Amino acid sequence: MNQIKPLLKFSTSLAAVLVTASVFAQESLPSWDEFTQVRQTGKTTLLVDIDNDSLLFKKDDGFYTSGNRIGQSFTKGDATQALTYGWRLGQELYTASDIKLTPNQISKIDHPYAGWLFAGLYREKNEANGKSQRLALDIGCMGPCAGGEWTQTHLHRLLKQPLPQGWSTQLRNEWGAVLSGEYSPGRVVAMSNVDIAPRLKGRFGNIFTDASAELTLRAGSLNALPEQPASYGFLRTELKAVAYNASIQGGYFNNQATAVKPKSLVGEFEIGYFWRGENYGASASFIRRSNEIKELSNGQGAQNFARLQIIYAM
Repeated sequence: MNQIKPLLKFSTSLAAVLVTASVFAQESLPSWDEFTQVRQTGKTTLLVDIDNDSLLFKKDDGFYTSGNRIGQSFTKGDATQALTYGWRLGQELYTASDIKLTPNQISKIDHPYAGWLFAGLYREKNEANGKSQRLALDIGCMGPCAGGEWTQTHLHRLLKQPLPQGWSTQLRNEWGAVLSGEYSPGRVVAMSNVDIAPRLKGRFGNIFTDASAELTLRAGSLNALPEQPASYGFLRTELKAVAYNASIQGGYFNNQATAVKPKSLVGEFEIGYFWRGENYGASASFIRRSNEIKELSNGQGAQNFARLQIIYAM
């Protein structure tokens, strides 16, 4: 009898863990049947995101110099919650502090040239109280295979801007995968037109591995769910703990040594405006990112860039 009680206790605990894991899987993990249902009955939206330091009309062009993403999402929901499945294609470009520097002028402790080209899938669930969760997987390639030199050179020729001089020094090829997740416990309503929402985020892979916490303040005509009409200004702050950044260190598996390492803590500040109508939406913001390179001073490594987003709901 004395041996049966511990066994029953262990069995009960194991059952509780299995039930909890089952509930988590049902709530957070994607499934083909769920995706099919959302795609067939949900609302389709096209999204375009653009990050670029040249949008600020400044003379220098470098560090995280460009990020372009295009995607499509399918959302099914009601007044209390919304479930979204989506895909995206993206390209991010990283260069030395000034693209006009030739290879022999680039300091050993400057940011390496690198491109990251990827395709991703994600599942996201939002509730009217602000609680949300997101799970995503991006697969792609960092290095010459990402086409960074071609993209930046042709874009700058089109815009009649200085051409980048240092792509011959870019990091070597490496295929990569990044699993990412986000969670928000909900928003705090300060006033009828003001709210605050915390969020935890994490990425794990051979290109980026990090964890961050952010806080977003919104003020204006707010929406409870992302697909609803809105018009508001926002302020976002983020603190990120970095374990690996291949755009600075080189690929995790190709053993390419660089003279720089990522800072363990990176801060970010964003201020902008968001508008969403029934079928169209747009946002514009300014982002200040602190120095990401351990060997550079904060004054040398801090970055400023603009972010634009365009939304079209079919």
